[in-house]
Order: sequence, then structure tokens, then C-alpha cells
Amino acid sequence: MNPQAPHAAGLDPAVLRDQLFQLWNWKDLQMLHLVAFEGFPRLSDPLEALLTIVEGCPGRQSGRSHTLGHHILMEFQRWMKEHPQVSLSSLSEQQALELQRRALRLPAEAQASFFECLINIYQLGSLDPAELRLHFGKLQALSSYKEAAILCIKLNLQKEVNMEEMCIPLILQDKLPMAESFVTGHNHLEQQLVTLLDSWCNPNFSVEELKKQFPRLSLSKHTMGLIAPKMLAKHILRLAEKFNIDQGLYPNALHKRRLDSLRFLMYKRFVEKTMTEDNWSDHVQSVVADDLELQIQLVEMLVKYHGVQKAAQWSLKYNIPRYRLPFGVWETQQRLPPDLQQICPSGSAQTEEWISSENHTQRFYQVPLTKDKVSFVGTAEALQRCRNIVLKEGGVVGIDMEWQPTFGCIVTQQVALIQLAVTDQVFLLDLCANGFCQNPDTLSFLRSLFSARNILKLGYGMSGDLKCLLATWHQFVDEPLKMEGVLDLLNVHQKIQRSKVKRTQNGPSEVLVGADSPEKGLSLLVQQVLGKPLDKAEQMSNWEKRPMRISQIRYAVADAYCLLDVYSVLSRNPAGYGLPADLRSICSSQSEKSGDKTQKKKLAKQKKQTLEEECQGAQRVSPPRSDTEKGLLCGEKPSEYPPPLLPQQLRVVCDNMLQGLGRYLRCLGVDVIMLENTDDHREAARLAQAEGRVILTCGQPFQSLRSQVGEGRCLALECTEKARDQAVRVLRHFNVQPTPSDIFSRCQACNSDQYAAVPREDMVRMLKQKGFLQDPDTEHTQQTSHQQEEEKLGDILTPCMTPEPPRYALQCRWAPLSGLDPDTLTFPGGAPIQLHAVPPALLPRIPLFYVCTRCGKVFWEGSHFGRVLSMFQEVLHVADEDTDAVAAAQLS
Repeated sequence: MNPQAPHAAGLDPAVLRDQLFQLWNWKDLQMLHLVAFEGFPRLSDPLEALLTIVEGCPGRQSGRSHTLGHHILMEFQRWMKEHPQVSLSSLSEQQALELQRRALRLPAEAQASFFECLINIYQLGSLDPAELRLHFGKLQALSSYKEAAILCIKLNLQKEVNMEEMCIPLILQDKLPMAESFVTGHNHLEQQLVTLLDSWCNPNFSVEELKKQFPRLSLSKHTMGLIAPKMLAKHILRLAEKFNIDQGLYPNALHKRRLDSLRFLMYKRFVEKTMTEDNWSDHVQSVVADDLELQIQLVEMLVKYHGVQKAAQWSLKYNIPRYRLPFGVWETQQRLPPDLQQICPSGSAQTEEWISSENHTQRFYQVPLTKDKVSFVGTAEALQRCRNIVLKEGGVVGIDMEWQPTFGCIVTQQVALIQLAVTDQVFLLDLCANGFCQNPDTLSFLRSLFSARNILKLGYGMSGDLKCLLATWHQFVDEPLKMEGVLDLLNVHQKIQRSKVKRTQNGPSEVLVGADSPEKGLSLLVQQVLGKPLDKAEQMSNWEKRPMRISQIRYAVADAYCLLDVYSVLSRNPAGYGLPADLRSICSSQSEKSGDKTQKKKLAKQKKQTLEEECQGAQRVSPPRSDTEKGLLCGEKPSEYPPPLLPQQLRVVCDNMLQGLGRYLRCLGVDVIMLENTDDHREAARLAQAEGRVILTCGQPFQSLRSQVGEGRCLALECTEKARDQAVRVLRHFNVQPTPSDIFSRCQACNSDQYAAVPREDMVRMLKQKGFLQDPDTEHTQQTSHQQEEEKLGDILTPCMTPEPPRYALQCRWAPLSGLDPDTLTFPGGAPIQLHAVPPALLPRIPLFYVCTRCGKVFWEGSHFGRVLSMFQEVLHVADEDTDAVAAAQLS
């Protein structure tokens, strides 16, 4: 293997390339490293020879993260660090320029490290920017848009090129993150990108403009989904917050988001009927503001959802021109008596009684305090009195926070009210009071409270509160808030749900708030421990409006004071709830400092768990596997475990926001249909009704979809959760128990479970028939080389006369190959075998291929099985017969 002593001309680059190629095929990277480091100094001109070697290397091979040429470049870069005398500076200017130009002409790869190697080895940053711009244009002409962008970023030449020409193709190829990376750090480019995306949200935007500007790009159905206004608005608002872009630069996205918010408010008020008139009116006015088009949309929606009279009242409020009014609204305006011509507040803030009605008292938890025990804190004097009472050593304080709902128009929200409850009093810190929020004494008080080790602070899901605190006071970012003596009852609640202890419950097993909304989160904990849930009707209030209504104050007080009552009951009888004697020990292992990086990660994870468990009132078909999910998902009493399901028994339809989840479930054998980006959410309900499927969705569509299918046939998940975690959650929720034999038992492209087995000999014949193997001599040479490699490696590749069936053979249906049309190579359904996707280099080592009979996609045994096995090992059920396959996958 080691080369002989070089001739005077040096080692032939082709000889070294062939040696490295052979080791690359053998996957002996350690020996490849040694041979490369031995061969590079023997090259007469290493920099020129390197280009000759890389130019002769093959392209990307299946199962490899990068090419041989890329690997050789990385090895050469390491070698150069030990031999600094090898550099362009040792060559003449003309020689160096020629090598740089040759380096640019190498086939580009879409990996940043590839370009980093080229830039470092050949100092491409010293080239004339005009020449580099010309090269970027050539890459774009070859449709290598991602490669052009990466090279431009690495050379820091974003300002030298046209942002739209670089970024639009990336966006249309579903590579928005790359476009985002391209503009990051350049303020004017960041603004241009946001403005560009916002222009696509304009109702007058025409896709034909893009087709004319980029005729080589094909705008498929998938592409159209990427630039749909709903999807774009989501990205625009995220980028605007990240880049701190002024709202005036993305008016169309804001209008789209506000219109969606208006639809959501109409649904909550008039369909679901879970929002009070006062809350609805406050939010509608905030969302509509002074936007005439939204005002008109409001009136039109009111005609549809409520009636002409209410629409006439709001049209008068906004003075909408007669010619823009829906039919009948203007005539109704003329008939309205003077006292109904204006939208008047209910005045409940002044007239509502503190003591709740008898019906309310019977249904919901009540705070055992009179109104005079509730104090607003908005001045220095009131804060000092609060401080004297709350900061008493040995005390227990219930903490909760409220902020203004923004319905996605603003990603981060600032706290409007902080509730602090002690045994006989509740303080409401009014951060909307003039000057109170940024008063140094307010920040000092909060730091003292959260850092006091001898004061027990109670909360529920406090990671969300802390996130909003950081958005409210940036001082907590510069100097992190010290957290000591804090007990998050969410952790206690999780412990209760996991407990096997059976308890009797004083209250009803399921209390409804509004229309068919089971308890969840803190309200569920209060119901389980104290017997009655919280009244959450005021949860989605305008918490920045003053004066607050009595019902708002009652809600805010109850959310904080109930923590004291829950803690008191649990402390008196911890064993009855399956808890340790010291409740504080449940989370004592967590870091006490919010500024610590580990603590931040744990808080983020805790937030994700909170969102999972609340899950927007998610329904279920059968009880999930753990007590935690039983209670926190659906607010139900523990029930016996259901019988386990096979993956093939679960049939679901994934909303278009959960396509990643759908791919993972399908990978594990679940029968999954996924909506396209352009499909309406109602298509999920149609498929669920027609085929008996369960809907998996997230966000706002959940409420409308749930109402269109049977009880328990719609499950809501958190959109921000990773697809892998969503898949684990769904499997546990339905008690699905996949095995290694289920992995890849369905076609990943079309969901079919029927395959045809194609032996290697038949695959070779088909490839030749369709012209994908055109040179028999080359094929013979490759087979001979392959046999020689086997001999050198001690028969690593064992010949297999009768290939074994795949692991998932028993989980699939198998079609005979005789059903294939011998001339067109299509299956009875019309799908041709996708022969173009079969790399000829696979043929020597793959004895059997598997073809989906529905779409024609070709599969073969590879390394994907091991990755999936590792990813989902916590939910896979491994039987004795699967042990060998699992062990082999883990070793590979």
C-alpha cells in the first residue's frame, strides 16, 4: 500500500488519488489519513497536485456525508498546518491566480466546510470581488444556489451581490434558513429580506413575476405552499423580532396576522362561546385599530356570526363608508335608536360585585378573602408596604403573572401584572402604572424576593413567567435573576400524575369551562386537590387596560392564592398523593440560578413539558400509557391501561404544520396521510370522516377540526416541539408499541405497505434496459475491482446466494414481480420504477432491492435503520428475535 520512493518529478497525483480512493471505498479512514500525510510531501507541487487529485475524484456517494474530494481537502488543510511553508505566497502572482481560478472551478458542494477548506488553502478571499461575483453568477446559472450563497457568506461578500437574486431561489427551494444566514449581520440586507417577504403577502402579488424573474425555477405545488401568506407571515414576524425590524416595513404580514386574530376572536366569542363580551370587545378594538380594511372585515364577520344589528353598531363606531357596507347594514343603522348607536362598555368594573353568584361558587374555586384584602401596588409607598409584608422570613408566597395576549403579532410579551399572595392578603403589582415598571425599587424588590432562601415562592409553570420577565426587564438579561427557595408546583403536579396512589376526588371528574373544554394545567391541579377548578373565563383578558374589571381582579387573585391552598393540603398529607414528606425535595436537584446555562436549558425543557401537558384541551382515542399524560392531557381520573396497539392499527391524518411528525410516524409503521402546505385544514376533517382516521394538528385549527369529528378523534400538539418528541408523545398517548420489525414497513414517500422484491440481477437488467448502465465493460471492471477488494479485506463482503428478506417482511404486503410490465417497467397502478435513483455503485454490495408498488420508489438496506433505532429506542419494544438486528445496528 505504501508508495515506493518517488521519482525526481515527484509522486504522481493520480497514483495517490487511486490509493486514497481505494481506502475510501474500504471506509478505512485511519489508513487514508496516514497515506495522505505520507503522500502530500512527495508531490512535486502539492497545491497544484491537490487540485488534480480532487478534480479526478468521484461525486457524492450514497451513505456518505461528504465526497472523497471534500475529505482530501480537509486532510490537506490539516497537513498544511504542520507544513506552513506550503502556501500560495511561495508562488508567483500569476501561478497563484491560476490555482485560485482552478479551485473555483471545482464542482461545488453544499457544505460550508468544503468552501472553508478551499478558501483557507487557496486564499480565495484575495481574489478580485468582480471575479468572484462572476463565479457566483455561474453557480446560479447551474442552479447551485445554495453553494453560491455559502461561498458568498464565507467570503463575506453579501454586500457585493444582489440580495434578491441570491435569496429568492433559496426561499423557493425551501432553504429560507440559508437566506436568513445570508443577510444576518447586515442591517440593510435584513430589512430587504423582510420587506421582500412582506411584499409577497400583498393581495396584489403575482407569482408570474417570480416566474419571469427566475424562469429556470419550477414553481411546484409545494413551492406555492412555501410562499403562501399564512406561512410567510409567520416567518416575517419571527425575522422581524430577531433582526429588530420596524413594523412599518412589514405591513402586509401584520395585516394578515391581525386578520387571522380577528377570525380567532370571532370563533372564541360566537362559536366556542368561551370569551366574555368585554374581553372580546377589548381585543377586537386592539386588533382592528385604525385599519379600515380590518374594520370592514369585522363588520362582514359580525353579519355572518351574530347579526346585522351588531354589525351596524360597529360600522357606526368606525364610520365605515356606505358603499363598503354589507347588504342591509346601512338600512339597520338608520333604524337604530340613539341608545344603541354606540358601542358602550358594560361598566362591570364599577358595578360588578366582589362576592360571586351562588352558581359560580358551586362550580369554581373561591378565594377566602374580602375585597379589602386585595391591594394594588403602583407607587413607591404601596411597594414599601408590600415589601414589609411579603419579605418576612419563613413566609410562603404564591406568585403568578399576567400579560396581554397578542395573538402572534408580537412574539415576546411583557408582564402587565404580578400577583403576590400571602396567607391573608394579595398584592397586585401594577406594571402599567406610570413609571412603576422601570422604578429601580421595583427591580430591587423582585431581586430580593426571588433570591430570599428563607421565603418559599410557589408558582406553576414558572418558565413562561420568567421568559416574560426577561422581555419586560432587560436588566435581568445583563444581570440574571437569582432564584432560591422556589417551588414550581408543575413539578409536584407531574409527580402526582406519575404516582400509583389511588385517591378519591371531592369534585367532579371533569368540569367544563365554556363549551366542552376539560380542565388542564393549574386548574386541573386545583380541581384534583381542592375539589373545584379555577374559572379561566378571564384568562384571555386585556391585562393592560385600566381600570380592571372585578372579574379580572378575582381571576388574578385566585390564580396566585390557590397556590397557597394547594401547597397547604399537599403538605398535610403528601403520602396520600404519592409525594415525599418534603415537597421542596421534588425539584431540589435543579440549579438555583436562572443565569446558569444548565438552568436555562432545564427551564426551556420545563416550558416545553408544560405546553405538552396542557396541549390545548387535547382529546384522545384511548388513554395514554402514563398517569402523567392521562391527567395533564385530558383532565381525567386515572384509568386502567388500554391494550397496546400495533403501529398498523393507528391510522392518522397529519395537518400540514406537522409534516415532520408524519414522516417519523410513517417511518415506524403508522398509517399516515399528510396534508400538503396548500391544503385547507378542513381536508383533514374530510379524510378523518371518510377513512376513520385520527387528526393530529396544532394551533388554532384544533378547535374547528375537533368540532367536525367524533369525540377523541382530534389530538392537538405543540408546534414548537421537535418532530421526534411529538412522535414519541403520540405513540405513548395511543399506547402504540412499535418493534424494530415495524421500522420502514411503509413507503416513506407515499405510505403504501406493499413492496416488490427485486434481486440484484433483475435490477441490473432493468438499469441496462433503461440506459442507466450503458457500459458493460465498465461494469465488468467494477465487479473485478470489487472482487479484488474482497480478497484483500478477507472476504468482508460475503456472497449471498439467497438474500434474506428484510426485517419488516411480515409487516408488509408483497407483490410478485410478475405483475411488472416488462416493457415500460411499471406496476399495474401505473407507477414506474424510479431507476434513476439507484446508484450503480450500490450494485456490488446490495443483493436485494425493495420497490414500492404504488409510487415506484426503490429502497435497500442501509444505515438509516440504526439511526431510527437509536432515535426511538425509548418507545421500541425489542423481542428476543430482534436482539441480533438491534445489536448489529448499534455496532454499525
